[in-house]
Amino acid sequence: MRGDDAAGLEVVRLWQERYLSSADRVKVEFSELPGLALLDSLAGKDAAILVDAVHSSASVGTVLRLGADELASFTPETAPSHGWGLAETLRFGFSIYPWLGKCRITLIGIVGGDFGLGARISPEVAIAISKAGEMVEREIQALNN
Repeated sequence: MRGDDAAGLEVVRLWQERYLSSADRVKVEFSELPGLALLDSLAGKDAAILVDAVHSSASVGTVLRLGADELASFTPETAPSHGWGLAETLRFGFSIYPWLGKCRITLIGIVGGDFGLGARISPEVAIAISKAGEMVEREIQALNN
């Protein structure tokens, strides 16, 4: 991993530890570089909560909650920290897979600052991981209501 790029994985790990009853009812998939494979993993799903580190002009450690429409408006400075971003992947997916529009997609993103190879998670992002885990749980509870 590259520094703050590990934020998404750390959020999901923490969420799984803290919210065992929810974690037992939710399918969790880890993917370091999902790219177009993300579209395959969304096939047949009613909802998906994506958790990732993002680039943004917001302060490092800011936790963002974005729906599919907001993801479509991502620009290069608010893209995930690696490869072809979620916004580009979803835009492409919506254009070729009509079924994707039926999946309620939410991104919980943590604004990262240091994505250098071998870097550690920055202190601001480390603090935000707990808040992001709570947001994941709220999203899951909202889906269950």
